[in-house]
Amino acid sequence: MCSTTPTPTRATRREWTGLAVIALPCLVYAMDLTVLNLALPAISADLRPDPAQLLWIIDIYGFMVAGLLITMGTLGDRIGRRRLLLIGAAAFALTSLLAAFAHTAETLIAARALLGIAGATLAPSTLSLIRNMFHDEHERQFAIGIWITAFSVGSAIGPLAGGLVLQHWSWGATFLPAVPVMLLLLALGPTLLPEYRDPRAGRIDPASVALSIAAVLSCIYGLKQAATHGFGMIEAGTLVAGIAFGLLFVRRQSRLADPLLDLTLFSRPAFSATIAAYALSCLAIFGVYIFITQYLQWVLGMSPLQAGLAILPWSLGFVCGSLLTPRIARHVSASRILITGMAVATAGFALLCAAGGPHTLPVLIAATVVMSLGMAPVFTVGNDIIVSSAPAERAGAAAALSETSAEFSGALGIALFGSLGTLIYRHGLEARLPGSIATGTLGDTLEQAAAAGPAGEALATAARAAFTDALQFTALCGALLVGVACVVVVRLLRTRD
Repeated sequence: MCSTTPTPTRATRREWTGLAVIALPCLVYAMDLTVLNLALPAISADLRPDPAQLLWIIDIYGFMVAGLLITMGTLGDRIGRRRLLLIGAAAFALTSLLAAFAHTAETLIAARALLGIAGATLAPSTLSLIRNMFHDEHERQFAIGIWITAFSVGSAIGPLAGGLVLQHWSWGATFLPAVPVMLLLLALGPTLLPEYRDPRAGRIDPASVALSIAAVLSCIYGLKQAATHGFGMIEAGTLVAGIAFGLLFVRRQSRLADPLLDLTLFSRPAFSATIAAYALSCLAIFGVYIFITQYLQWVLGMSPLQAGLAILPWSLGFVCGSLLTPRIARHVSASRILITGMAVATAGFALLCAAGGPHTLPVLIAATVVMSLGMAPVFTVGNDIIVSSAPAERAGAAAALSETSAEFSGALGIALFGSLGTLIYRHGLEARLPGSIATGTLGDTLEQAAAAGPAGEALATAARAAFTDALQFTALCGALLVGVACVVVVRLLRTRD
């Protein structure tokens, strides 16, 4: 007697249309992470925030998203992923209006915090819904590729769209494009999107929610502060507190019958290996990215718009890689795609080490494209492995954990690479120009050099060369990190195929 594996149900026009509907809020979510930067001068002139308020206007959105991802992912598994997505869309539209018409800095900070809470529902809900909508492995990988593309496009067009809006309207108008998108989701979502929730789920443990939020927010806040001000007592204390909250959270989950985060997911080699690879890759790419953007403007002398255009091929590489990966996956196993992708990305980081020569800009653009083409399969196939290796009733929690690892690793990459790069920059400047002291950023040093007139030319030249050293060093660290991630995948997934 022979048995055959049933053929997965293929998606219909309804599922593909539903995918387009849920991709739009993902695009808006990514835009909201980047579009505000261009509006900051206008906001400062209008609302007159003090430096602390301005920092919270920028950061509070990302903080709230990161802190609530795990809670929202698990909440979606319990009350329904479509329901949570629609609730979040309605809240996002309303709070976007509140932000657009804010008349004080305090109101804008509150609106941005509420936007972050609403935004935390989007990524885990949409990714876990894709798990329910697309049962065929190759179709699901293509759908996740579209999902990744939405984030990439949103990040790329955010500054461009923001600049276009600010040319004709006030800064508040940068929040308004989200409103019609969310209204469209509210109108079409009930018809096109399936509902799914865990029928056996219990109540959410409030203590677990509090511990998870405290752990993530403390760690990310400490890392962001360290990236800005360096590691001091306050930053170290915040990080230690975050780690302590995290340990308490893990201990509580291991004792609950119905935990907020199912720790048994990590007993699955595919899940653990992919989460590790995803986290290390995000750490590397976020850490290097901050040096690339500064290098383009302060070393190569590009305007913000020119620097944005130079980075655009990076985003397009993610788009192309995300859409091509599912086609490759029809002929190559997922683990091989992950390994090959990370090997390609490692080559891209290594190529970036050559920046600083006579053909710096072409080398830099080529390196970022190679990096993005290598990273795209890691994000696309990686997220597919993460949500498909978890039980269906835990897909929301798995998706949330994936996004949380990306947020945390990104913050860690910025803090760690930023600190190491700054040390290399200061050492290089001192070696080239003994007696010079780099106490601020490269931008601050260049301003000092410009104020000194012709006598400052040597300082500017030495500072640019030292920053090039820092970029090359962080690129080398990125190559080593992604190489380690590749080894992790090889060791943990070697028996998967």
